[in-house]
Amino acid sequence: MDRVNVGGIEMSQIVYGMWRLGDDDDTSPAHIQAKVEACLEQGITTMDQADIYGGYIAEALLGECLKAAPQLRDQIEIVTKCDIVAPIGKHSDKRVKYYDTSAEYISACVDNSLKDMAIDVIDLLLIHRPDPLMDHAETGACLDKLVASGKVRAVGVSNFRPWDWELLQSAMETPLATNQIEMSVLHHAPFTNGDLAFHQRQNQPLMAWSPLAGGTLFGSEGAAVRAVLDRIGAEQGVGADAVAVAWLLRHPANILPVMGTNNLNRIKGLSDAVKVDLSRVDWFEIYTAALGHEVA
Repeated sequence: MDRVNVGGIEMSQIVYGMWRLGDDDDTSPAHIQAKVEACLEQGITTMDQADIYGGYIAEALLGECLKAAPQLRDQIEIVTKCDIVAPIGKHSDKRVKYYDTSAEYISACVDNSLKDMAIDVIDLLLIHRPDPLMDHAETGACLDKLVASGKVRAVGVSNFRPWDWELLQSAMETPLATNQIEMSVLHHAPFTNGDLAFHQRQNQPLMAWSPLAGGTLFGSEGAAVRAVLDRIGAEQGVGADAVAVAWLLRHPANILPVMGTNNLNRIKGLSDAVKVDLSRVDWFEIYTAALGHEVA
């Protein structure tokens, strides 16, 4: 498993997404430990969290695991996110979903995440969604302060467009480390709309959420692409999902796919993607199937 430098932190090329931890039938510390260890056996060391995951309980589930098996903490990098306030869980009294990038709210979220996950420092903190009411000077100063305090090692964003990134970065001393955006064979707009090019030009690695298109890839909507993925996978002895992830890894921009599953057998196969050797022709054959027509 290759390592990628993200804001000065060495992360695994594939990231394990923990947004579904609370959806599992077994949320015990021992079962979560088994998932983490299955990742570590493959060289997957980076765990992706967010305060909102699992209705604001996924971080605490990881925390219970780390309390029971504290030796795991030094073997993993923890990414988490904040700024979404949804009327569920601890925020069930809120009358509407909204974003909060105020310094007070972000600081409180960090303290709560540290407590819930039973850790002393967050390796990478991301602002989860662009906030139309963001005071970039206030938010930027807050992020700088969090890094200076030692509570957070690096900071970045999620779902930001280039202009959102530039606005926030303009008010910061700390370089933003990454942008976590939706990217997959079926959601390929970032490859041509400037999002990927913006970060590639500045040598900023991107994290890709929903790299299997939220399961759509395996339904009728993804049938044409799936046929190509199945054929290439059969040729290389892996599943179609591994080929779909390899399609992202093949790009020179350093894309880190965030893979989420509760199935231990599937977790054990996440690294199959790095075994796939896609030629340029293979890549464009998959892309052509996704477009539904040949490139211009």
